[in-house]
Amino acid sequence: MVQAYILIQTEVGQAAEVAGRIRGIEGVREAHDVTGPYDVIVQAEAEDVDSLGTLVVARIQRLEGIARTLTCPIVNI
Repeated sequence: MVQAYILIQTEVGQAAEVAGRIRGIEGVREAHDVTGPYDVIVQAEAEDVDSLGTLVVARIQRLEGIARTLTCPIVNI
């Protein structure tokens, strides 16, 4: 299992709506609208790195109101 934090910048005024839509996506554990340089922070999980990429590119980035994402995989060192 691969886990990651996905940091999202939204269009102005869209953070709460985007976070709400993301919460309904399979593989998303949590989604919170926050303040700072990013508007939404998501914790997600997938079977492998390829599946995580598909989750981000095909499911999350295509949502209306998202301007940019940054995916940060969790590593266990």
